[in-house]
Amino acid sequence: MAATESLWFERGRPSAQAREAVQLLLAAASHGLVPDDYEARKLALAVDLAGQGPPDEVQTIERLEMSLTHAMQRYLKDLNRGRIDPRQLHHNFTAPRREAFDPVAYLRTALVQNRLTDAANEAAPTLPQYAALRERLMRYRKLIDHPAWQRPLPPLPSLTKAATGTVGVTGATSDVRADQEYAGLEQLKQRLITLGDLAPDSPTPARYEGALIEGVKTFQRRHALPAAGILGKATLAQLQIKPAQRVRQIELTMERLRWTPLLQSQRMVVINVPEFVLRAYEVSEGKITLRKQMKVIVGKALDTRTPLFDEDMRYIEFSPYWNVPPSIARDEIVPLLRRDPAYLEREGFEFVALADGQVSRTVTTEQLDAVLAGAQRIRQRPGPKNALGDIKFVFPNRENIYLHHTPAKQLFGRDRRDFSHGCIRVEQPLALAQFVLEKMPQWNESRIREAMSKGQSSTLRLSEPVHVLIGYATALVQNGRINFFEDIYGYDQVLEQALQQRLRSRPNSN
Repeated sequence: MAATESLWFERGRPSAQAREAVQLLLAAASHGLVPDDYEARKLALAVDLAGQGPPDEVQTIERLEMSLTHAMQRYLKDLNRGRIDPRQLHHNFTAPRREAFDPVAYLRTALVQNRLTDAANEAAPTLPQYAALRERLMRYRKLIDHPAWQRPLPPLPSLTKAATGTVGVTGATSDVRADQEYAGLEQLKQRLITLGDLAPDSPTPARYEGALIEGVKTFQRRHALPAAGILGKATLAQLQIKPAQRVRQIELTMERLRWTPLLQSQRMVVINVPEFVLRAYEVSEGKITLRKQMKVIVGKALDTRTPLFDEDMRYIEFSPYWNVPPSIARDEIVPLLRRDPAYLEREGFEFVALADGQVSRTVTTEQLDAVLAGAQRIRQRPGPKNALGDIKFVFPNRENIYLHHTPAKQLFGRDRRDFSHGCIRVEQPLALAQFVLEKMPQWNESRIREAMSKGQSSTLRLSEPVHVLIGYATALVQNGRINFFEDIYGYDQVLEQALQQRLRSRPNSN
């Protein structure tokens, strides 16, 4: 290969950009990637040897040239698109719309412009959240062998030794509350200081009190626990999790961010399923501004999980009918009506014939059999008992998932909120409607309220669609602090297994 044709060699010696590429591959872990996946150490040694002594023969140079090129192309592609195709993990995942990325052309352009490191950084998600997670990743890596985790925290006191003197079942434990004793106060203090939840100069109290309780509250808020400062089973379990596991949570979230870029639309609604939170964002000149935030209720972890996808919200339904999904009609409503026919009218349901749209409010065996046979459907009329509440936000998708209000407002007070059949219930439907309808100023607050309370179903098409992303992240940086959430659907474990399989299937290069 002639020197002028080489990407990485000059006069038979590795160029400065070849050494720069090797350093990028060796530092792949800073992005949550695995340097060995790109044979970083092997390539570093080969480049170092090629730079010593007389120039290597053409065949050796060509071999190293090809290996380094392929490694860098894979690295850039993984940075930009992720290592795993999410459709392999989630059968109902709808891939987001993205600009094409050609790692071959991208790499060549970066080398021609002599800006390899900058180009690599730009290939990764250019999101504040990604950068923040990357910084926390390095922090938590430094904690992996920290003395604060050399020994587990002592167990909670048993009920037989509790201050109340209550004798309970063998093995039962008591929460540690303010002004109570706990054998692990010094260890607890050191762990909270190490995590940044407690000031470094905090003294160790004789009892559980003062600054230590406040430190536990801060920890609880970061781990989606009730921030009451009570040291119970759930809090102790989160405190026992080692930094290495948190490192992996951060890495898996960074991988998902490579699947789901957030800068592709000027206005977006993003739901993070394991956090049970919806955020509405506005994007302008590359800057993301949080406009609204609210609690949501998502699909049950056991059997009706909310799918992950992104679509455009195109219209709103005020005072909507609820068309009961066939599975819910079959498994829940029909059995109820067989036992209690009055349930139909009491809850505002009715039958609708699929053939001609004829409506009936009379429960008969024939009607119920027709529902099971697919000839009839059941719907719920607008009103105070309607399962969708008084507004429905529609973004057409193959899973028939949408956002809606709910009459069961008390459920938003729960810490874990996976109660739905898959659709997403929103805590503040009026605030969300105001954000969605900002480009339609004639729809002011009073007009929205009127349409929601009218009790007559109507549909409003949006003048500009609003992008909706349903994502899954168990680690996020918020207000300068890293927060962790329970892997309610087990998706972190699924992704971890896929990544491990990818490593095992990587061909060995000799």
